[in-house]
Amino acid sequence: MAEGGKLYGWVAGAFRMDDATWARHASPWSVWTRVPIALLLVLAIWSRVWLGWWALLPVALVGVWAWINPRAFPAPRSTDNWASHGVFGERVWLARHRVAIPAHHRTVPHLLTVASGLGVLVLAWGLVELDIAITALGLAVAMGAKLWFVDRMAWLYADMRDATPDYRAWQRPQPPAPEEGDPV
Repeated sequence: MAEGGKLYGWVAGAFRMDDATWARHASPWSVWTRVPIALLLVLAIWSRVWLGWWALLPVALVGVWAWINPRAFPAPRSTDNWASHGVFGERVWLARHRVAIPAHHRTVPHLLTVASGLGVLVLAWGLVELDIAITALGLAVAMGAKLWFVDRMAWLYADMRDATPDYRAWQRPQPPAPEEGDPV
């Protein structure tokens, strides 16, 4: 799915996200185990102090995990949660040139992407200089903006879930809880 603008489409294309992969990525396990990837990458890069060129091994492992992660967990039984809605919103965002999105959702995601990118630049500077304060600041800005972006995507999906049959089909309601006396 290489739609939705060059940068966003390139990222989705690099991860080769087809419908099955998107469904699996909608698992809260996938979303929440992705959150620490940036920190793990920082630690892997910082490890060059101790490991020298061998630091490329943990960097590569983090990269492999980032690619495997959307495929590592089964599709969730229920998508009635913030994480799943954030993933669905990303799909809506990528398709915004085919299916128009409300005006109040058009600008903020771009601003958050810029903020995250600026955080990554500060983070990279901190890693080059081996300055923990600059590195932490860059990581906090990049991750804060990314999580805010996901929150905006959850809101976008909430506003767009009935816009197309495909968007509606992504939703899997919470299965009913067993009633007292029901066999388990």
